[in-house]
Amino acid sequence: MHPMCPLLAAPPLQVTPRVSLLHCFLLASSTLSPVMPPCADEWAVVERRGPHLRASGRPFVVHGFNTYWLMYFAADAATRPAVTAAIAEAAGAGLNVCRTWAFNDGGHRALQVKPFSYDEEVFQALDFVISEARRHKMRLILSLCNNWDDYGGKAQYVRWGKEAGLDLTSDDEFFSNPTTKGYYKAFVKAVLTRTNTITKEAYRDDPTILAWELINEPRCPSDPSGDMLQAWIEEMASYVKSIDPGHLLEIGVEGFYGPSTPELLRVNPDDYSGHVGTDFIRNHRALGIDLASVHVYSDTWLPHSVEENHLQFVKSWMQQHIDDAANLLGMPILIGEFGVSLKDGKFGSEFRETFMKTVYNIFLSSWKSEVLGGGCLVWQLFPESAEHMDDGYAVIFAKSPSTLNLLANHSRSLEC
Repeated sequence: MHPMCPLLAAPPLQVTPRVSLLHCFLLASSTLSPVMPPCADEWAVVERRGPHLRASGRPFVVHGFNTYWLMYFAADAATRPAVTAAIAEAAGAGLNVCRTWAFNDGGHRALQVKPFSYDEEVFQALDFVISEARRHKMRLILSLCNNWDDYGGKAQYVRWGKEAGLDLTSDDEFFSNPTTKGYYKAFVKAVLTRTNTITKEAYRDDPTILAWELINEPRCPSDPSGDMLQAWIEEMASYVKSIDPGHLLEIGVEGFYGPSTPELLRVNPDDYSGHVGTDFIRNHRALGIDLASVHVYSDTWLPHSVEENHLQFVKSWMQQHIDDAANLLGMPILIGEFGVSLKDGKFGSEFRETFMKTVYNIFLSSWKSEVLGGGCLVWQLFPESAEHMDDGYAVIFAKSPSTLNLLANHSRSLEC
């Protein structure tokens, strides 16, 4: 989602030394309410088997949600309870995967303060998010960067490059400049090799993490051929797998078809989306990529508000990607974000639930017929204490009983 979200060889690794109240709180909380991980038999890493996912020898299906701000909230004692509430309430509704940001580049509560320098207090906040997810048997998809400006993203990397004296003229040079790529690789290594201060387990060894995501919704419109972004995906996928071969990896793209499949450009929501430098089939043929990433936002992609037309688009968009993931790519599909905004009044909550049911039913049909696995993650679920962060898409647990019932019903439909 282009979130419009409210925002409150490399040199040696530097971590900003801050012994804080957060560290004391985390130590105390781990003592008073210790992390009780599931037994190893039921908490094995999720693996890909062709177009399906498995864990502990059983099929694993993603029934997930997005709550991007978990690390950001965990870095402050006043907002940290919302992290536990979000995870616990989602688990109570039967959801099993949360996608969230494992980055905050520059700015307030930054994890990456500057290239090669990371805030230990914020890293401990991410430790807390992972430990709480594990305690509630919630898997995580952790995104490592943002295409958009929120929480820093590629624009912040380019600003850092300019401050270092580089002659950069476009944010898209994040994907091609050796220095900005070096900044990104150093950050990735710092995250993947970190040992959680609460669970004492290295991130790259923790089954709580379902998958890493290279970047949220990458676009590179300065190179509509797609070559620049493709080269970056191939390089970074190889780099991530060289550090952590055990976890799944996805790109984070929206799913727009590109120049490698001109016959499929008609499936895109508009002409422009075929010229933003992404290419669904080509991108996912990069070695190391395990999950086919797709987002579904007809409410912003289509110019009109005819509900039936939106549902028809969702059906054709999803079915084409499911067919291609199964037949051309041979990998599970991950509907990493889907939702409907109620902010501008164009759509209401009743249509949002119809939209969600449509997404779920299309995936269920393919899964039950054993075409492929994977799953869907709604954008986004919030506890009531975080309502002020709503971008129009948030489903507030306490205020959305019918939507929570829908989520619970989908969970029951996925029981093996």
